[in-house]
Amino acid sequence: MNIDLYLFNLINGLAGKYSALDTLGIFIAENSEYILGVFLVMILIYLPRRQAGNFKKYWKMVLEAVIAAVVTRFVIAEIIRAFYFRARPFVSYQVNQLINYNSLEASFPSGHACFYFALSTIIYFYNKKLGIAFYVFSLLIVFSRVFVGIHWPSDILAGAIIGIIMGLSLNILFRKHAHKVIKNYNN
Repeated sequence: MNIDLYLFNLINGLAGKYSALDTLGIFIAENSEYILGVFLVMILIYLPRRQAGNFKKYWKMVLEAVIAAVVTRFVIAEIIRAFYFRARPFVSYQVNQLINYNSLEASFPSGHACFYFALSTIIYFYNKKLGIAFYVFSLLIVFSRVFVGIHWPSDILAGAIIGIIMGLSLNILFRKHAHKVIKNYNN
């Protein structure tokens, strides 16, 4: 048995055993976008008040994080999916599938992992504690996607790696661009 199937069975094997865990897994897998939206709004409202004068910093952080996440998910992940199609676990195996999902949509890499790990990486560069919280939130989301039966662990791992690399790369690009804009403004 390969490691991907073994890990999938280990995580997905917990589904269907405890109704509270199933409810939590389904809720996170289906509603992560809404939870994220609430977190981002809280960042924009709470942190600038707590750290006076940093509204611009946190607005910039949110903007850069969203750009990085969207580019990673809807450009990079889709390019990979255009060249490599991997079926979802429930297509080939008997799984504990807790949510309905389109079997024709590629599983690799996980778009959610790409999105949330790119977002978390950018946030981490601005605020370490908040970045760690977003990484934990990202782990919960991607773990739930395996738990409910719609992703392989390697889809998640690849998406997380792509998200982190793109977050790092775009953070460097944003800093270089901002430095040039400031330099040109001062001249």
